Amino acid sequence: MSASIVVCGSGIVGLATTLAFARKGEAVTLVGPRPAVHTFAQDEFYPRVYALSPASQRFLASIGVWDLMDSRRLTSVQAMEIHGDGNGLLNLNAWQSAQSELAWIVESSEIERVLVQAAQVMGLHWITEKFGSYTPGVLTTDRGTTFKAELFIAADGAQSPLRAAAGLTVDSRAYGATALVAHLDCSVPHQGTALQWFGADGVLALLPMPDTTKGPQVSMVWSLKEEIATELLAMSAQDRAVELQARLAAVSAGRLGVLTLRGTVHGFPLTLNQSPMVGERVALAGDAAHRLHPLAGQGLNLGLGDVQGLVDTIMGREPYRSPGDPMVLRRYRRLRAEPVLAMRLVTDGLARLFDIQHAPVVWLRNIGMNLAEKLPFIKRQLIAGASR
Repeated sequence: MSASIVVCGSGIVGLATTLAFARKGEAVTLVGPRPAVHTFAQDEFYPRVYALSPASQRFLASIGVWDLMDSRRLTSVQAMEIHGDGNGLLNLNAWQSAQSELAWIVESSEIERVLVQAAQVMGLHWITEKFGSYTPGVLTTDRGTTFKAELFIAADGAQSPLRAAAGLTVDSRAYGATALVAHLDCSVPHQGTALQWFGADGVLALLPMPDTTKGPQVSMVWSLKEEIATELLAMSAQDRAVELQARLAAVSAGRLGVLTLRGTVHGFPLTLNQSPMVGERVALAGDAAHRLHPLAGQGLNLGLGDVQGLVDTIMGREPYRSPGDPMVLRRYRRLRAEPVLAMRLVTDGLARLFDIQHAPVVWLRNIGMNLAEKLPFIKRQLIAGASR
């Protein structure tokens, strides 16, 4: 088969890439298995959630999927409350930057559901087969279907088989930490506030979620040192729930009252990954190109920024250049270099900074947080950076 562009990977980034190109009238083919579409009862929620920035919301609206989401499963983040490992405290509010929201919390399953629905409505050319092999200009699936194209886009995740087959390297460093993810009942309403605590054992984030019949609910993302996370995951479900409740109470100091585990705890090892954004007739997007520490919740936002930047670059090329022209791909790489580097420096820098437990460093970083709390200009810059 022949196509102008082939997108490899049928997750959120791959689906969004294909839809964005299709809406621009570009001939595009999606290769990858069809995601399972999950449907949940009122009090059931998918364990993995994302914090979508206003920029990501606008992009998803531009490809026609934002309004397809179930509003009952979306939670608006009006404020952030960030605690240091001393007396440091930083509050960020949407009104401080004249915004209606800082972010929206939404389950990954809900994003996938509306993307698949939009793909079906648009009649995308979707080959539901797995990646097999790649040579420059030719991709073959596991079932032997062969594609020739001017550009292949690796949107197939952190372990990207297309990236590996194209000979693009990945610089990976393990953080020695695991993100524990679960939903919690809380006895005090979250009031649309995302909460975060930096501590010696890791970074705890509690993200506002829709209320259940039991009351308020939050999603926990706790980046814990590997040995602590491993110990918790090895416990029985009952012992884990008790231990987790005690640890959460100690860190959060009752900010959301009693926190009770609901459902299963999932663990994800954390790494810092960086790959070249482009190769011969190949462009990378999302986790295939970069993977960050989740403390800022910007991984998917950065990936959707890749998609928008790639689509704009390809569609804005000169008529005599193909989508896979080296000059066009270099433009995409340059366009994404600054935002990717900036976010990597921020997330990795904060993770490293709060990993240092020397008293003078602890004092300085908490003083810095309290100073930022008193400077509206700094707050507006922080909010603007996260919104983009």
